[in-house]
Amino acid sequence: MTVREVVLLGSTGSIGTQAIDVMRRHPDRFRVVGIAAGGGNVELLAAQALELKVDVVAVARATMAQDLQLAFYKAAAASGYESGKFAVPKIIAGPDAATELAALPCDVVLNAITGSIGLRPTLAALRAGRTLALANKESLVAGGPLVRGVAGEGQIVPVDSEHSALAQCLRGGSRAEVAKLIVTASGGPFRGRTRDELAGVTVEQALAHPTWDMGPVITINCATLVNKGLEVIETHELFGVPYEQIDVVVHPQSIVHSMVEFTDGSTLAQANPPDMRLAISLALGWPDRIPRAIVPLDWTRAQSWRFEPLDHERFPAVSLARAAGQAGGVLPAVYNAANEECVGAFMSGSLPFTGIVDTVAAILDEAPRATLGSAEPTDVDDVLAAEDWARKRARELTGRTMRTGDQ
Repeated sequence: MTVREVVLLGSTGSIGTQAIDVMRRHPDRFRVVGIAAGGGNVELLAAQALELKVDVVAVARATMAQDLQLAFYKAAAASGYESGKFAVPKIIAGPDAATELAALPCDVVLNAITGSIGLRPTLAALRAGRTLALANKESLVAGGPLVRGVAGEGQIVPVDSEHSALAQCLRGGSRAEVAKLIVTASGGPFRGRTRDELAGVTVEQALAHPTWDMGPVITINCATLVNKGLEVIETHELFGVPYEQIDVVVHPQSIVHSMVEFTDGSTLAQANPPDMRLAISLALGWPDRIPRAIVPLDWTRAQSWRFEPLDHERFPAVSLARAAGQAGGVLPAVYNAANEECVGAFMSGSLPFTGIVDTVAAILDEAPRATLGSAEPTDVDDVLAAEDWARKRARELTGRTMRTGDQ
């Protein structure tokens, strides 16, 4: 069996640490040759590099290179290595470090970077001919036209559980036989609430997701269903299916991760417990499955699954994303960036919960008048300029002050 060499971008985040767990249990199938992170946790980054015996470590903050070097020696000492008895990886530092790492020789690049800073590494990996296991949703939401322009057929393998499920179900028929792609949504913690009841939602309530354990921004995106709107755009970009053939259905148990309806009336659904390690392992090993990736469902235990239509009036985020995607150009990037600022405003107390999507809608409505029309971006700078405009406008509308470290 051939060992796959992997470059892991975003190694200290949630997806990155779970990916390392998957590969740690399968050393006969994977070898991590390079890892990258922002630099906020150099101790963990150094420990990962030492354990995995990587060749190269990339850190986005150039000022952290020396700290990372010192962290290597500290981690080596804690692991019982004698001085000079371990190999120090090459360090690449600076804002382009992850992009440089993504183009290095390997079999698979797993991009688990958060935010639009992941777009350049995505393009670098694709241009270098690597298989791209993609968890960085901004690459497709904000930079879809750019990614489409360089990606080869089957070169991108999704890591999101919903898109992984769709990729698995699509094995059951030809593209000509596909009638609909159906993305499932848990409905978040406020499923069934009225618009008036949603207005008073607190930050603590929004962060209490019923089935998944995620970071604060993604958790709130799930509560507003913005995350599902982003996934609709991703679905279109990944599989080339028109928006009118992409549906969203609410499934509170988060066991069925997505479905494909075929032209003969049959529907294939992919089901597993809510555990990201299955999608990660499949993306790393694609098209092969990795044994014992997760504990399977217990079919000896009685259980019930529910499916409900999405209430677009109470949760308009999906319809808004669909409209932005159909309009095209940089509007999906505006949708994503404006939402991130509005989530920050909600968490700081300067915007009500329902104001998140309402403000995003207002900004999207303004975008064409701000010369941000439907023309497709020609490079990454076009995308970043649209995002910068959206963030600035969101801060103006919400009264949120730009803080050091904000994008």
